[in-house]
Amino acid sequence: MLSPTSCGDVQSEFSTKPCYFVLDNAVHNDAILAAAMTPNSGVFTTVTQTMRDGARYFRFTSNQGTSSETIFNAIDQRRTLHLGMNNGLIVGYGNQTDHIFYAYDRECPNCFDDARVPIQSHALQTTSNGMAVCNTCHREYDMNYGGHIVKGDGGKKLERYPASTSGPYGELKVINMI
Repeated sequence: MLSPTSCGDVQSEFSTKPCYFVLDNAVHNDAILAAAMTPNSGVFTTVTQTMRDGARYFRFTSNQGTSSETIFNAIDQRRTLHLGMNNGLIVGYGNQTDHIFYAYDRECPNCFDDARVPIQSHALQTTSNGMAVCNTCHREYDMNYGGHIVKGDGGKKLERYPASTSGPYGELKVINMI
């Protein structure tokens, strides 16, 4: 009989939090998102939803300092959207040759508490070299290599979701139905 053994605090590759986001960039034609969906580009784009004048928009903000918005179309309105823990994802290939398309939650996994009322955002800021930085705990996470902490106190790596893309102006899917 084998007994289970422990290897310490091992964090699974993907988040246990729900996330559902599908966007057809052939329809939206957003260049900011397309850059993040280009292999080995080193571009990470933060995706959020906003409301303006009664209409919903996707907002795309690149770690290269550019941003854009596109209005929801009828298909987007019918989809069930859940952009991570607090209305935000960060997607991109990074600058490595491993061809892994990453989707991370925008909230710091060591500061954000979705059980706290009221919810307090601890949104990560992205840097041009593919780091995500928390302004609360000052940890830095390397998005090019799976979201591991590279600076600051130990803790959890970034919350990562299963994701795929069919190309820069193709379909983006981030689906985690836990």
